Amino acid sequence: MSSLKHKMPEQSPEARRRNFNEVALGYTADIAKAEAARCLNCKAAPCRKGCPVEVEIPAFIHEIKEGNFDAAIEVIKRKSNLPAVCGRVCPQEDQCEKYCVLGRKGDPVGIGRLERFAADYAMQQNKKEEVGKKSNNLGRVAIIGAGPAGLTAAGDLAGLGYKVTVFEALHAPGGVLMYGIPEFRLPKDIVQKEIATLKELGVELVVNAVIGKIFTIDELLADGYDAVFIGTGAGLPHFMGIPGENFNGVYSANEFLTRVNLMKAYKFPEAATPVRTGKAVAVIGGGNVAMDAARTALRLGAEKVYIVYRRSEEELPARAEEREHAKEEGVEFRLLSAPVRVCGDEQGSVQSIECIKMQLGEPDASGRRSPAPIPGSDFNLEVNTVVIAIGQGPNPLIQGTTPGLDTNKRGNIAADDFGMTSKEGVFAGGDIVTGAATVILAMGAGKKAAAKIHEYIQNKKAGK
Repeated sequence: MSSLKHKMPEQSPEARRRNFNEVALGYTADIAKAEAARCLNCKAAPCRKGCPVEVEIPAFIHEIKEGNFDAAIEVIKRKSNLPAVCGRVCPQEDQCEKYCVLGRKGDPVGIGRLERFAADYAMQQNKKEEVGKKSNNLGRVAIIGAGPAGLTAAGDLAGLGYKVTVFEALHAPGGVLMYGIPEFRLPKDIVQKEIATLKELGVELVVNAVIGKIFTIDELLADGYDAVFIGTGAGLPHFMGIPGENFNGVYSANEFLTRVNLMKAYKFPEAATPVRTGKAVAVIGGGNVAMDAARTALRLGAEKVYIVYRRSEEELPARAEEREHAKEEGVEFRLLSAPVRVCGDEQGSVQSIECIKMQLGEPDASGRRSPAPIPGSDFNLEVNTVVIAIGQGPNPLIQGTTPGLDTNKRGNIAADDFGMTSKEGVFAGGDIVTGAATVILAMGAGKKAAAKIHEYIQNKKAGK
């Protein structure tokens, strides 16, 4: 048995840096069976404790090993409503694969790659699983936000027998899966195919519906909904507060990626939404969103793209895979550097960004070494565009229009481990509660909340 996981077939860096086609090409059936054969099928299944939605991992891998690909996706779908998405974007190295026994002396089993294979196989075969559509007479639930948390809660509740309506503020459902993650990592037709399965369960999707404007939470409850789940994510971008952030050519990563991913700016003028890069782009930040923005800028035609991050490579929060892909494609990393000013011309457009070199001091309370500027180490990067990718927070619209809904100091909705909030009949989960996190953690929150909503409504109807 090989100690190394089977390599994922990919586009070459030279080809992919100028197209938006998916980078990872997926396992073939033979590669998938060979990788599945590496699984020890542990009785304790430690990998499962790293999965927020509790997929029966050894069971579906065993089916792939035996060539029973239809059975494999059936196992996965018992727990996950979005397997083709999770197989592509979940940080398996910090979750299920982190606990794989094989990882102690070599590479863990490629669990995410196998999940993607099973989901893609089902889509390619156009397999329609028996969705077991119920009579949806258990009650009515409103879901606010069609992102990973909301879609997961919607699927689970519809499967139990609830009439579920999902309200989405944008013109397409999917949340961060549609506006945040680029096409080359997560093709949008994959997202919509996953959502189509939820529609077959009876989930109703209402787009262009900004809750807090067209309806309030209280109005939904008064209209006969037995419960409301809020899964509106973290879509309000953070800025640095440095001089020059108002120049033309400065974007939040949220706006930059939304223009490209959801509004198809990479097809301009075929699509009506423009986006600018110029010859050189600086992306501020070191997370997955920063890598997405940098790699997107290359594909839009930028000749030079910099990642500017104030700590060293060891502290980079982006997934190792995303970091390596960015480097392979030609993104230049300016580490231990922080921007202090955006410089512009007389027309108000970006010309350069002034940075200062940093050094790491002693670890702070969280264990991370705090960066401190090195006096006199200022330098300039000539760029036409600056993308700020230093995180995002909750949009305050729902919190501000819902009396009795408690929030924390960051403006996130306060909820317990099962999604219960301070307001009767209102539940919340995902990034709106935790702050920006991962797709799979949001899905896990949606799943827990769905179970608690079911319990709440049935207890209420029973007079408990």
